[in-house]
Amino acid sequence: MVVQQQTARAYPQDELASRLRLIQELSGRGVRALARDTGLSSSSLSRYLSGQTVPPWPAVLELCRLVKRDPRPLRPLWERANNPLPAPPKTSRQPAPPSPPADAPPPPRNDLPRDVPDFTGREQALADVLAAVRTDRVVAIDGMAGVGKTSLAVHAAHQLTAEFPDAQVYLDLHGFTDGRQPLDPDAAIRALLAALQVPSEKVPQDGGVELRAAVWRSELARLRAVVVLDNVADAAQVSHLLPGAGESVAIITSRNRLLELDEVVPVTLDVLTAEESAELLARASGDARTGRLAKEPDQTAEVLRLCGNLPLALRLAAARLRHRPGWSIGILVERMAEGASEFDTAFGMSVRQLNRDQRRLFRLLGLIPGSTFTDYVAAAVADVPLRTSRTMLEDLLDAHLVDQPADGRYRLHDLVRQHARQATVEHDTPADRDRALHRILDYYVHTAAAADAAMPFLSPTRAVSAGPPPAELPHFPGRDAAFFWYVTEYTNLMSVFYAAVEAGADTHVCELPRFMRTFFARRCGTTHLNALFEQSLTAAQNLGDPRQLAEAHSDLGFARYNAGRMTEAAAAYAAAAPLVAEAGDPLPRAELTMRCAQLRWDEGNIEEPLELFRQARDLYTTSGCPTSAADAIAGEAWAMLQLGHRAEAAQLAREALAIHPSQQAQIALGVAIAADEPEEALSHLNTALTLAREDGHKHNEAWCLNCRGVALREMGRYEEALSSHREAFTLLDALFEDHWKIHFLNSYAETCRLAGFSEEALRLYRETLTLAPELGHRFEEAKAHQGIADVLEPTDPAAATEHRTAAEALRADIAPSTSKIAEARQ
Repeated sequence: MVVQQQTARAYPQDELASRLRLIQELSGRGVRALARDTGLSSSSLSRYLSGQTVPPWPAVLELCRLVKRDPRPLRPLWERANNPLPAPPKTSRQPAPPSPPADAPPPPRNDLPRDVPDFTGREQALADVLAAVRTDRVVAIDGMAGVGKTSLAVHAAHQLTAEFPDAQVYLDLHGFTDGRQPLDPDAAIRALLAALQVPSEKVPQDGGVELRAAVWRSELARLRAVVVLDNVADAAQVSHLLPGAGESVAIITSRNRLLELDEVVPVTLDVLTAEESAELLARASGDARTGRLAKEPDQTAEVLRLCGNLPLALRLAAARLRHRPGWSIGILVERMAEGASEFDTAFGMSVRQLNRDQRRLFRLLGLIPGSTFTDYVAAAVADVPLRTSRTMLEDLLDAHLVDQPADGRYRLHDLVRQHARQATVEHDTPADRDRALHRILDYYVHTAAAADAAMPFLSPTRAVSAGPPPAELPHFPGRDAAFFWYVTEYTNLMSVFYAAVEAGADTHVCELPRFMRTFFARRCGTTHLNALFEQSLTAAQNLGDPRQLAEAHSDLGFARYNAGRMTEAAAAYAAAAPLVAEAGDPLPRAELTMRCAQLRWDEGNIEEPLELFRQARDLYTTSGCPTSAADAIAGEAWAMLQLGHRAEAAQLAREALAIHPSQQAQIALGVAIAADEPEEALSHLNTALTLAREDGHKHNEAWCLNCRGVALREMGRYEEALSSHREAFTLLDALFEDHWKIHFLNSYAETCRLAGFSEEALRLYRETLTLAPELGHRFEEAKAHQGIADVLEPTDPAAATEHRTAAEALRADIAPSTSKIAEARQ
């Protein structure tokens, strides 16, 4: 983040051009079409998009108007671009940003699989791929299963690394992976953005896949990168993933010819020639075997025939020769002839060389839902010690039945996975397979719970009831290790979740999303989490377990609340309340009570939330959760602060901080004492901001910045206050979750009013009046009417009276009297 911020300050013209290219991506138009539709000249528009020229502000307005985006967040950047800091001369390529004084830039991303050392033949195909990439930037390699498409794509990508040094990215889209659905374009784009380490605040969480695809193309346009999109099902799966502007290139592999991508050069891969097959068999089986193969030409020809001249089958056959020095070629042929097909012959022959336990592990690996797995997962599915699973995985690696794309991670080739799944159907009973799948599900739920415990959110992690834990789980020494596990396992976790749905493993479906909330809050936004909790509620209904059903309603309500769907959140909480009360467990009751307090406050109630915050505090204390009890006290402090009771708010905040350094308590105290004790106030607010940034929670960071603006306003430091408010709104714009602005608009508007910016204050108040009724925030609606009345009073007393009357009517409906508040405090 430091690098990005410094780059934006040093090169505002380049940053502005980058934002304009994103607008172009959102428009879906080429330069000529975009110029025509905005009334600009093509040559001028090209200079604006490349950063050669700063566009006039009306041009920026036209571009934003075309894609229906608010241009105001671009205004500060446009102004800095017109008055840039001195910068080194530009070259023809993207200028390198200045190195930050302390942190070195991260190394280029390279997650290409290992290039096979015995790559054989394919001279013409390789030349065609490289030529297509260098002239057309995208190439699609198609051919039958096992023909070597991935090997050719990876080999070509390795050769292109020097020409495209910024990143080398590999993604398997699982178009033909047996037992799992192809990776959908949205999940693929998220994985690719994560590979480029794009901050989550730059990734739109709502809207269609096109918005996230535009961000992907915009990020790629800044780089010289090579992207390998492996195992593509069809053109629709990959069309959003292709590079747009810029110099980056992509290599696609698919078993189908992607005829719909008529602009992409195809390279069709056939089987190896007999000469190439013989050479590959000789090289893969080892130099010592070369003479033996030449002495038995007929038997060698039969091996090539049985392998169908397919590289994958040839490598598996060669592995058996290499590891069985006593075998003749004739023995290899006999073993291969026992199989039913070229693929099954090669795979079956390799599997038969394993011992009984190794064969069982191999079969069960085919049941793993994810794209990759670790030795922990292998140990869980086979119910063996971790050390044993590691030893057996090494044996499977030697036999070319398992790949190791990265240290500590393994995967099965599609055809190998298919063979393993067929083998487990033939050799293992349905009950055995069901138990193995449930061991996988148990592993992921328990590991997610352990990771969640290492990075707690609000309440302590619940006990897992989905199934017994495996003998060994990964160790998470802290929040960073846990977060890394979530990032690495994200696609596998989603595959496991939907495998649990398909298998009817309802308890796992209920619990897995619960242990992923913390990660989703920091990386994935609210949209997907709502979908997961909808499935969890269905699973809880299937179970008929009142406790699971209560928590499922409560969790879905919390997801709805964070997505700004207030009415649905209220309905979910109402459904949860009697079930939680019936269960009698104080912890779920405390959590639901805390959530209801937050919702009722936002709806405009005052007396009820104050009581609910106190009830939550008592329930958390009874449950032995002092940290969460401190959060409940901080919630009450924040409510009292909004009511103008600063002394009471400060007292409650200090009480909460004496228990736990809660961010909300730091904020409430900082704002409460801002006017009287400015230095201490800023210390508390800066501490809260630091904690939010360290936690990676962008919503909380925006909250801290906005409240810091309120405190600075109380101190009369208007310029600094406005800067802090603007920084908060810049974060919210990047998060693409506009409903969060309802929490900040009135306070920002009030700062503008007191600083003398009446027109901006009116705009913000009116934006609140548009948003608040949609979301059900009556308290904020009343404050906005009062704010407008205060602005208009000197110039339009009649309109001011109208708004003041509206504010009083809302307050009369939602707010208790001062005496009632005082009575509630006692």
